[in-house]
Amino acid sequence: QVQLVESGGGSVQAGGSLRLSCAASESMFCMAWFRQPPGKGREGVASIDSRLTTNYADSVKGRFTISKDNAKNTLYLQMNSLKHEDTGRYYCGGDYGMACRVTSTFRNWGQGTQVTVSS
Repeated sequence: QVQLVESGGGSVQAGGSLRLSCAASESMFCMAWFRQPPGKGREGVASIDSRLTTNYADSVKGRFTISKDNAKNTLYLQMNSLKHEDTGRYYCGGDYGMACRVTSTFRNWGQGTQVTVSS
């Protein structure tokens, strides 16, 4: 079973930055970041496939950057210019042989890491 372990969450003031990491136990074609704001459902944030093609939710374009280190099987999310509405639990997802977009369905998930942005 694939294991995904997120890290890097924390509390930051609006306008600040955080970098999330997700260590995967194996390589997958598509990996992505999702988040779940308080009291809301999980939403896609950014995805990246093995060809390094990326896809972002409109709400984070220009502020967040997804990347991956294939040698380390590690996914990253650089979050800049953070806003209060970016607050939520951030999850790493991964899957194989699929259309890789933030709207795709993923079968493998980590436990998440909390991000809190104070205004």
